[in-house]
Amino acid sequence: MALMITDECINCDVCEPECPNEAISMGEEFYQIDHNKCTECVGHFDEPQCVQLCPVACIPVNPAHQESKETLMGKYLRLTQVA
Repeated sequence: MALMITDECINCDVCEPECPNEAISMGEEFYQIDHNKCTECVGHFDEPQCVQLCPVACIPVNPAHQESKETLMGKYLRLTQVA
């Protein structure tokens, strides 16, 4: 289940540096999450760091990209694979 940032984002800059997969970047108006890189911190942390730190709670699960923990772990392994 990749996460998403809603338009309630206040661009506080807290989430981007905490993402271990570099899945968060500034969009046209507010931050966005690349669902191809988001593992909900599976493989890195017990809880998604962006969700834990967000002061306005604007980072829900993206209903368009629901994934199992196993799928997220597979994505983590692909993203962290050494070439």
